[in-house]
Amino acid sequence: MSSPTADDGLWCRRFHPAPDAGRRLVCFPHAGGSASFYHPVSAALSPGVDVIAVQYPGRQDRRREPAIDDIRFLADRIAEALGAWSDRPLTFFGHSMGALVAFEVARRLERDGDGPLRLFASGRRAPSMYRDEQVHRRDDDGIVAELRAMSGTDARVLDDDEMLRMVLPALRSDYKAVETYRSEPAAVVRCPVTVLVGDDDPKTTLDEARSWDAHTTGDFDLRVFPGGHFYLADRPEEVMTVLSDHFTSAALPHHA
Repeated sequence: MSSPTADDGLWCRRFHPAPDAGRRLVCFPHAGGSASFYHPVSAALSPGVDVIAVQYPGRQDRRREPAIDDIRFLADRIAEALGAWSDRPLTFFGHSMGALVAFEVARRLERDGDGPLRLFASGRRAPSMYRDEQVHRRDDDGIVAELRAMSGTDARVLDDDEMLRMVLPALRSDYKAVETYRSEPAAVVRCPVTVLVGDDDPKTTLDEARSWDAHTTGDFDLRVFPGGHFYLADRPEEVMTVLSDHFTSAALPHHA
């Protein structure tokens, strides 16, 4: 069994380490988001599930590192870091941009061996569903306007000029990564995919969410919640029920 390295520590946060848990959840943040977004998930699932939240460069304790503006390169780096955490079955959960990153990381892990047991893709249209969005080309005020419209950023950040200056470079980079991403033709994962989406999400219609079905050779499931793009902030208990059901519905295989 491999052990996490110093570089893995850059990428993976464990707020409530559960070394005796037989299963592990890896969480991927949205554009502009950070690992701490998933602190409540970690608290809710521990100690039965060992929760890892991915920390992208360019934010919080990694704010001095340049952000990565390419989904595939970001997925390459994360897949490398997760290699040391594959001693037990992995499940992926990604919200918005994080859903695309999780999808690409899953493809890499499956190509090289064992991928995740299931991918939970939240608040994001299928990889093949393209919209011509250019938020990353807006000026700073335009990006802030987008943040306010999505209601996923703490108002204290939006009203604090110094904090905004700190987060805007990474946020612009994230938007560029998402908006320039193009799925490879017929790109699929073998693992089952569960899509979670708000019924009033301006970024993902229900048809765009259902289109994830074409990107897995495994089972597909769609869960629709009341709310917009950040429905999960308003429905945390319902989202946690979906995750808990996954971890308790069947005995999970243990990796050697």
